[in-house]
Amino acid sequence: MKTYLPKDHLEQRKWHIVDADGVVLGRLAEKVADVLRGKNKPIFTPMWDAGDFVVVINAEKVRLTGKKETEKFYMTYSGWKGGEKYTSVAEKRAKTPEDLIHRAVWGMIPKNRLGKQLVTKLKVYKGAEHPHAAQQPAPLKIK
Repeated sequence: MKTYLPKDHLEQRKWHIVDADGVVLGRLAEKVADVLRGKNKPIFTPMWDAGDFVVVINAEKVRLTGKKETEKFYMTYSGWKGGEKYTSVAEKRAKTPEDLIHRAVWGMIPKNRLGKQLVTKLKVYKGAEHPHAAQQPAPLKIK
């Protein structure tokens, strides 16, 4: 069976908008990663970027299940001895809630040049306002 290679000039990229208010973070990240990658299209090819743009609003209102708000930690490392910093989800939500969604989506896309290109099509905003109204994003339904 041969791999289908889509033509770049045949398809325009669409814009989707997702309201994260009350949506579970993992379910949101899984759906957004599929749309960014183009897995929801019939022309999906693993080594091509066939995905669409996604705008996520109300990032601070995303929901986490269980005790993740207090017991889950994000680690950053400076490269120096003792340069590890741990931040809880509650602290990260108070400071940069957009980063919660960015990290969750980044964990679900490939860690290569294609993945870096895909994550640039993700736009996350803290509140309900976003500067992408001119692109007329279509609402994306998340269960």
